Amino acid sequence: MRWSYQTTVLVSCTLAFFVTFFARLTISPVIPLIIEDFQTSNTLVGMALTGMWLAYGLSQYPSGILADRFGERSIILIAVGGSVLASLFIALAPMFAVFLIATISLGAVAGLHYSVATALLSRTYDDVGTAVGLHSAGAPLAGFLAPLAAAWVGIRYGWQPAVALGALVGLPVFALFYVSVRPTDPVRPDQAMRERLTVRPIVRFLSRPPIAFTLVIAITSTFVVQGLMSFLPTFLVVYRDYSAGFAGVLFSAYFVVRGTAQLAIGSLSDRHGRDSVLAGSMIAGGSGLVILVTWSGVLALSVGIVLIGIGAAFFPALDPRFLDELSEDERNIGFGLVRTVYVVFGASGSVGLGFFADAFGWGASFIILAGLYFLAFCALGVNYLLELGY
Repeated sequence: MRWSYQTTVLVSCTLAFFVTFFARLTISPVIPLIIEDFQTSNTLVGMALTGMWLAYGLSQYPSGILADRFGERSIILIAVGGSVLASLFIALAPMFAVFLIATISLGAVAGLHYSVATALLSRTYDDVGTAVGLHSAGAPLAGFLAPLAAAWVGIRYGWQPAVALGALVGLPVFALFYVSVRPTDPVRPDQAMRERLTVRPIVRFLSRPPIAFTLVIAITSTFVVQGLMSFLPTFLVVYRDYSAGFAGVLFSAYFVVRGTAQLAIGSLSDRHGRDSVLAGSMIAGGSGLVILVTWSGVLALSVGIVLIGIGAAFFPALDPRFLDELSEDERNIGFGLVRTVYVVFGASGSVGLGFFADAFGWGASFIILAGLYFLAFCALGVNYLLELGY
């Protein structure tokens, strides 16, 4: 098979997504060390992570506007380079307030990548779900490597060098993207950005029934995923009494399953429909969370990790569900807008799970997450059975 420039763009975007995800995931495996160092609580660290994901979500919509104005290549380079700098600022934070600000900044710059790259790929490939699935593989690849590397470095050298790994990984990818991807022409280089920020068209767009329904599913399921990405290692250490190193291995295994499932889910959603694949992910994820809480032993642990990995792999079916409703001209700004909405609201999963854990314990908090997955599954089922067309 001949290597094409299209493939170069796909691989480069995937590696860029890998960097922005890797930088964020180096924090979760060393949360117990961060809490101990700053003498803070699960809720406050969860608030910092929620701020990071909130900023990540808020930057999705303006990323589309900026891409239309300046071109996709420039925005993706800013996302990767900014992630490198923010990782260094987090690692050098002398107090929790600085850690908080730097963590939020990491989310803001990292969030510039995904919507822009996805919109670019959707115009390049006919099989959108397959392309999104391959691009999304950057996240689970980071999820496999980041927890292992951060846990190993954190145990031996402290949490600061562990977080600084994001900068170490990001620098060569920034250079590779810069030399391998050609400049992209902006779609609307002369249109004033304020014209794209008027409220009425935004409300009208989000009120389309298929868009609004998909947003409900997206917000609910993203809340769960954000909570897991922030606190799954801590749950395994505190609730199941595993070592930090072993919890990091399991966290990596979760991302391996998620990455493998994402490749399949993107392709399956192209062939068999978005909703059936989404429903399967929801029921798998909810079942896996229940198993992790209620069963013990190696077999139960293995099954639970596999199922929650499948549950978190829904994005290659979810995002094309939005794209199916958008015209080509809407895909940069429209997809960025829906990503902002569902990531912003879903970002509360970090502080939400941290609060649930402090208030009710880790077991009850994970059962709550399972209930949210089951609610999303029921919504999809009702939409199908009653033929609502949402």
